[in-house]
Amino acid sequence: MPFARPIFDRVREPELLRTPVSAAALIGWTALSVVLPGAAHLRAGWKRTGYALFGAYVVVLTVVGAVAVNADAHLAGRALNWLGLITVVTAAAGAAWFALVIHSFVVLWPQGLPRAAQIATGVAAGTLSIVVALPFTMAAQFVSESERTIDKIFAAPAGPLFPVVPGGRLADSDPWGGRERVNVLLLGGDWGNDRTGMRTDSVNVASVDVHTGNTVLLGLPRNLEHVLFPPGSPMARRFPTGFTLPESRPGWRDDLLFGVWQYAEDHPELFGGRRHMGAETLKQTVGYILGLRIDWYTLVNIWGFAKIIDALGGLVLTVDTNIVYGKYNEGLIPAGTRKLSGADALWFARSRTNSDDYSRMRRQRCVFSALLNQADPATVLSRFTQIAAATRRILRTDIPRSMLQDLVPLAVKAKNARVTSVQFMPPLINTSAPDWAQIRLLTANAIEKSSASKRRGVKHTLATPGAPSPIGAGCTAV
Repeated sequence: MPFARPIFDRVREPELLRTPVSAAALIGWTALSVVLPGAAHLRAGWKRTGYALFGAYVVVLTVVGAVAVNADAHLAGRALNWLGLITVVTAAAGAAWFALVIHSFVVLWPQGLPRAAQIATGVAAGTLSIVVALPFTMAAQFVSESERTIDKIFAAPAGPLFPVVPGGRLADSDPWGGRERVNVLLLGGDWGNDRTGMRTDSVNVASVDVHTGNTVLLGLPRNLEHVLFPPGSPMARRFPTGFTLPESRPGWRDDLLFGVWQYAEDHPELFGGRRHMGAETLKQTVGYILGLRIDWYTLVNIWGFAKIIDALGGLVLTVDTNIVYGKYNEGLIPAGTRKLSGADALWFARSRTNSDDYSRMRRQRCVFSALLNQADPATVLSRFTQIAAATRRILRTDIPRSMLQDLVPLAVKAKNARVTSVQFMPPLINTSAPDWAQIRLLTANAIEKSSASKRRGVKHTLATPGAPSPIGAGCTAV
């Protein structure tokens, strides 16, 4: 059946009313309207509509260009508050471009073509409209998925760490409330449905200068003994001379730094019946050990990283020595350069066979480094939904969502700033008899040097004498 006439035939110029174009020209003008809206309408004699579409297009390009020219990390941070609106606008733009292609095709009067040409051009125009709308649809899905992920992870309300103005967020003039640094506790844990409790196997603090982005990474070993708690705290009243428990079974101790979180979770009676006090207790404990106030924590499920690694297609590592793993030493990751699956990468990072805690920590840093280096944008975009779903399951934090718009530009600033590292491991620190005063002194010195340095655009890592290098022995991230 021939295509129906456009319902607005009466507004067209009469001399063009029945002047059909060839099939090739019809598709050409329709395609041109994708990048130059209104072109097909002008060709068909719809001058008012054509000029209106072209004018709207110029306005949109001008606005988008102005935003792109002035875009910076602060705008990116604020955009996180507009994700819902961005999703709607992007989806609407896709629908508008889809309708534009179809209408551009119709006004060119395909009825004047032979029936076979009508069918061929109709199929071509329909395909073109779908191709044009697809990127907008995908972008809307990505933004919507991002919003779901952010809302799930950063669900904590704004706390009393910084002054909050009416409306729920900090004053724009100083989002850090006069603070010179923010301190975030970075944890790696191993909770799961098939595991009892949770141990914080990786304990680090990132102390970031809010003005320069200069960062100090402070690493504490999981097997730190006789941990002291802040005076007057419930844990200090229970363990006035340090965290000490009888062996849970022969040779098995839970009274090390990695056990603080779970002990607080298991003993709500210490906190007046309040539950889920593990995170706050560990924040206060680590802060007391280092002589810092910890603002927030971020906890990553180490086993959950396997799903992200698999979604990225695996990790390529150069393994320095054979790594044996498994309850009966039945698994082996041979030395050499190879691509590891998520499960193999996690076994590589966590194997205890013929290994100590410090070697494991170095291997874990190697895996995390490789993950950051090899997560190229194309792969992340192509597998975004799987990665986002896995992230929602493995990440916990008490960073309030309202702080993200300020933390995003700070993270960008830190990426290009000076990064130093202090790892409190032997021989620098004796984990069985820690010198707490020395730990606090080394922390204070590292932060003082970081704050004093105003250099920008230089990124390097300095390890304190006696501490391991950023990746260390065990593997090399390719």
